[in-house]
Amino acid sequence: MLYIVGLSLGDERDITVRGLDAVRSCSKIYMEAYTSLPSLSLNLAALANLEKLYGKEITVADWEMVEERVDQVLLEAADTDVALFVVGDPFGATTHTDMVVRAKKMEVEVKVIHNASVMNAIGVCGLQLYRYGETISIPFFTEE
Repeated sequence: MLYIVGLSLGDERDITVRGLDAVRSCSKIYMEAYTSLPSLSLNLAALANLEKLYGKEITVADWEMVEERVDQVLLEAADTDVALFVVGDPFGATTHTDMVVRAKKMEVEVKVIHNASVMNAIGVCGLQLYRYGETISIPFFTEE
């Protein structure tokens, strides 16, 4: 099973209870670091905090893993429970929708656990984001 778990916009304590339950059942955890980065950053201390709270080792999933080696992750998920952390809401980027489509084609079960994102957090300001035009995802690019 592949769990796509939305982490919130704050720190490691902002995971939902459902997300934490899923993570604790997984044998492999990936932190997607291509479409967004957590506000706590991805330095060693921040990863150590995540690992300590969740009780699991976390592998950072860069562009290559998320876009080019996604089938490898899905094959793992066919055999055991795997979680992919996503900053904000899992469907804030088309990359994650593509993962779900690929998983379904490979007959890998997927469960999505939502959390807050900038898309729905903007409502705290009394604004409706879609009134300002279309929204897009801007991925992080590398030298290549």
